[in-house]
Amino acid sequence: MKSIYMTDLDHTFLRSDQTLSDYSRRIWNDKSKEHLLSIATARSYNKSLEFLSGFNLRAPMILLDGSMVVSPQKELIDLKLVNKSLGDAIIDEGKQFHIYPFIIALKDMQLGESFLFPATLNWHQNRVLENYHNDPRMVECENIRAMEMNLKLVYFGEYELLSSLTNHLMEIFGKELEYKLAPEKYSKGYFLTILHPQGDKAHALEKVAEYLGCEMSSFTVFGDSINDLGMFEKAGTAVAVQNALDEVKAKADIVLPHTNDEDGVAKFLAGAK
Repeated sequence: MKSIYMTDLDHTFLRSDQTLSDYSRRIWNDKSKEHLLSIATARSYNKSLEFLSGFNLRAPMILLDGSMVVSPQKELIDLKLVNKSLGDAIIDEGKQFHIYPFIIALKDMQLGESFLFPATLNWHQNRVLENYHNDPRMVECENIRAMEMNLKLVYFGEYELLSSLTNHLMEIFGKELEYKLAPEKYSKGYFLTILHPQGDKAHALEKVAEYLGCEMSSFTVFGDSINDLGMFEKAGTAVAVQNALDEVKAKADIVLPHTNDEDGVAKFLAGAK
């Protein structure tokens, strides 16, 4: 049976400068001649394809932390949304902490995306926005409100603030939502991602397995952060890059000797049979 390799992008397959090496491209395309390779990322459909230009993609992609599963041909396989009323309620609770979220949402079922951000920004949010200059999806909102089809809401800030916000939201909304608090390695702060309760990589990996008609044991997954832990528990083999968080390494079957900046995933693929 073919093996299926699913890798996270940021800080796992992507280098820290958000590029991919020619070596990674060559190894990926060579491996894809006999096996299926794809991604499980917090990134969107369009941005993921931009990063993977020149890479052979034949398996479904897990996108936006697991809230979407999409084929490379843009076939929507699974979608988990936070509805508008719930999204607005989250925003209203966050106001008590003087912080507002970024909202990634679908404009239409052709996967047109909107990236809403608040006019009132903290230092960490401003740092994040530096990566999105001239991005046509970006919409500044004086009074930010949820859209009809929200994929995720994301708060950026200091750990103490976001930890308190996480606890508060969990008390209010409980199992209506999925909450992931993790370090934000680009801005050196933290981020809190809020999703549909089944909008994570673990549930998305099950959808990919169902779509491909394969067992979970067929999957080898790669990751570095908190949002990868769910799929680590589901997959046959879980692999952490050397720069992964300690709690991710602790759950991995294999910890690579190389970091994302040393093409750790590609080096593993090169040696895998």
